[in-house]
Amino acid sequence: MLTSYDFRGLLNQRFFQNLLPIPAINGLDNGKRTPDFELPDLTNNKLVRLSNYWGVTPVIIALTRIFTEKQYCPFCFPHILALNNNYERFLEQGVEVLMITSTDEEQSKIVVKDLSLKMPLLSDSSCQVFKNYKVGQALGAPLSGQFVLDKQGRLCYKHLFSFLDHNASVEDLLAILDNHIFE
Repeated sequence: MLTSYDFRGLLNQRFFQNLLPIPAINGLDNGKRTPDFELPDLTNNKLVRLSNYWGVTPVIIALTRIFTEKQYCPFCFPHILALNNNYERFLEQGVEVLMITSTDEEQSKIVVKDLSLKMPLLSDSSCQVFKNYKVGQALGAPLSGQFVLDKQGRLCYKHLFSFLDHNASVEDLLAILDNHIFE
């Protein structure tokens, strides 16, 4: 399981590329499609392309901060667990949850195993999706953000990290789903 004080692997190239703070400047507009991506899903060992969901099912994109397979953001770790523990509730609503991390594939495989993840964990070690969604960065990793997309891939809701409001709660995301009519 997780070791609380194991900092090996923390100071890597990705850490230094994301060291300086860049605020979230997300300009994605409700009602418009968000950027497409294709990433490896380490939970299910397959490639996932966002556009494959368009016309099929609504999607929640949950960009999360994991520094290494041993070090989690203290704000994101409980959020990861909450999303995973409630994954079936999202599926019952007819919504897929795609969690995206900037850890590499090997680190992500360890995260999937250690946390017994049920939901797809996608590895974006280049941080390109984080950059395309303009969630910002600080202290060695991109910041978190949650995006609810309708069945056509159009943005319905976004939540960007702040120190006052770290991540959209499971209940908030479910309320968005309950209050939004997906065509």
